[in-house]
Amino acid sequence: MKKRDPKPIPALLSLFVLAISCISLGAGLATTGGSASDKQLPIYCVETDKPYISISFDAAWGNEDTAQILETLKKHGVHATFFMTGGWVSKYPEDVKAILEAGHDLGNHSENHKNMSELGKAEIEEELQKVHDKVKELTGYEMFLFRPPYGDYDDAVVTTAKDMGYYTIQWDVDSLDWKDYGTEAVIKTVTEHKHLGCGSIILCHNGSKYTAQALDTMLAKLKELGYEFVPISELIIKEDYHMNHEGRQIPNEG
Repeated sequence: MKKRDPKPIPALLSLFVLAISCISLGAGLATTGGSASDKQLPIYCVETDKPYISISFDAAWGNEDTAQILETLKKHGVHATFFMTGGWVSKYPEDVKAILEAGHDLGNHSENHKNMSELGKAEIEEELQKVHDKVKELTGYEMFLFRPPYGDYDDAVVTTAKDMGYYTIQWDVDSLDWKDYGTEAVIKTVTEHKHLGCGSIILCHNGSKYTAQALDTMLAKLKELGYEFVPISELIIKEDYHMNHEGRQIPNEG
């Protein structure tokens, strides 16, 4: 869906606009060039004709707002995806358990939040495996979603993660909550984002200044626009798919 009229529109028209956005979205999601055949791309969004979107939270530093975020997600009946660093898991084990118990995805955000493209294969494996083992020991959960810190990746990062059983996940809607522009700015950035549409993945951070305050209104507005929330584990296509040059995951025909 593109930019929207701030005035209320009839429900049927809203659904029609939403359906159109599910069929055709704007280009330019991935910043990397080349085609999917010669470039290993993470998943930025998913091709779907259903009004499904996912909201995700990167957890690497603070923890002050996690409880409020979980409460707001519960209020709206939304299941999200939390990408956690090893340090965050070690520091806040009870919150990791609470996130899982509330029905949210646990995702890998590396052990030390390094630029993954600067690491060798063995270092990449170590960064993923350390967090994986911590979460498995703590909760019994086998993580399979990975988000590179800073969105930084190259072919080796995506390929290594895949070999370890991970889908590498980016986003096509950045809330920019980490810039601390304010509550209204976070809400507007997400709900009026040019790439927002069926299959979108929204990036937020649990430690940003205004995210928790913006979340309630953000979720309500996205629902008003006709979207339904699913965790990334349910949004992505697990097999029989291909990637286009935008980082859009597309199901294979037949």
